[in-house]
Amino acid sequence: MSELRLLHVPPEAAGQRLDVFLTAQLETVSRSRLQMLIGQGGVLVGGEPAKPRLKLRGGEQIQILGDPHPAPLKATPEDIPLDVVYEDADLAVVNKPAGMMVHAGSGQNEDARSRGTLVNALLHRFKDLSSTGGELRPGIVHRLDKATSGLIVVAKNDRAHAALGAMFAGRMIQKTYIALVHGTVERAKDSIRASVSRDPVRRTRMTTNKSGRSAVSHYEVIERLATPYGRFTLVRVRIETGRTHQIRVHMASIGHPVVGDTLYGGAGQLTGQPGSASKEPPERIRLGRNFLHAARLEFTHPISAKPLVLEAPLPEELAGFLARLGSAANDKTTHGQQIRR
Repeated sequence: MSELRLLHVPPEAAGQRLDVFLTAQLETVSRSRLQMLIGQGGVLVGGEPAKPRLKLRGGEQIQILGDPHPAPLKATPEDIPLDVVYEDADLAVVNKPAGMMVHAGSGQNEDARSRGTLVNALLHRFKDLSSTGGELRPGIVHRLDKATSGLIVVAKNDRAHAALGAMFAGRMIQKTYIALVHGTVERAKDSIRASVSRDPVRRTRMTTNKSGRSAVSHYEVIERLATPYGRFTLVRVRIETGRTHQIRVHMASIGHPVVGDTLYGGAGQLTGQPGSASKEPPERIRLGRNFLHAARLEFTHPISAKPLVLEAPLPEELAGFLARLGSAANDKTTHGQQIRR
């Protein structure tokens, strides 16, 4: 933003709020960061410091004096229940619920400062975590999306963090997910090898692109479902790489987006098909999250060399959603056996 120092307000912008106008003009800068800069006196209108809610008249000259300088974020302990699947002196494995962010984002404002995240809960539960990730991400070796549930490894000290990081980079940790996707996946098993990069137009999305970072996902059909709400396939996905949104992007790229994943084409709400004689409106069901769960981790302990195989069953909201669709799958089948049909 620092290269844009002077803006002229056109007549047609009269009546707009200053922060709204600037957000439209500076597409690469978020509204919250612009509001921060304005609050710090970094935006002048007519030579005077402005307020975010200032209504423009048209014809003004806006001066941008610099970039916003947010105060550094630091995670603090917070008493939030944790489902700890495994723990020893060097690491822990936690079953994260959907809806919980792993750590706060650097762009968050004062009110959202590192509250309700996994890191907050970890600091309260374990007190000491590795410092490799900095004060905002203590103990965090890898991440899960906010709307994804399941297993995540946490390092308690820097030695374990370094070793785990090398293991993730060397593809020595097997990560297996359970996903429900739209449509009938015809192949019983297959691999998706498609590089992933940031979408150049919609920056909150990722996309498959030859110039992106290599990404490999192996999927296997657990169950195919023909329901009043449409056709779906329950799949087990093992990923070799850990790119942002990898499974979501890969499954969408072959025409089978994850159920609930509206960012990549999945339906946020499913609508049933009523019988021909029914006068009742069609039934609708909503999941409220992505149907994606990190169900299994397999790796060798980085310090003791003990083999670890850790599993987390489908959370109640996903198991209940499957049952409502008429699935025969259960924890035993999702973690290994096949019931394709």
